[in-house]
Amino acid sequence: MATQRTHVVLPEDLVREIDAAVGPRGRSAFLEETARAELRRRWLLDYLDKGEPIWKDEDHPELANGVDAWRRSLWGGPEKLARLHGEPDAPTGSKAEEDADQ
Repeated sequence: MATQRTHVVLPEDLVREIDAAVGPRGRSAFLEETARAELRRRWLLDYLDKGEPIWKDEDHPELANGVDAWRRSLWGGPEKLARLHGEPDAPTGSKAEEDADQ
């Protein structure tokens, strides 16, 4: 990344605190890291202040049938989960489904 030398004036007490934290050879890196973090924080605050929804249903069509259906499409139902845990003859369905059948 290209760099540019710049002149920044800071209070002496702040320079002493920075030097105590990162050493005099670490000032530039510290100031760069701090400036990037502050710019990101301000960008996020501006974004949140706009009031636009962050989550949009049209961006996530895989969830149209609900999170459980999407999860099952990835991991399978209780049978597959039981097999993954080494239970080859595990019962299928939930206790609630079994009670409903009776």
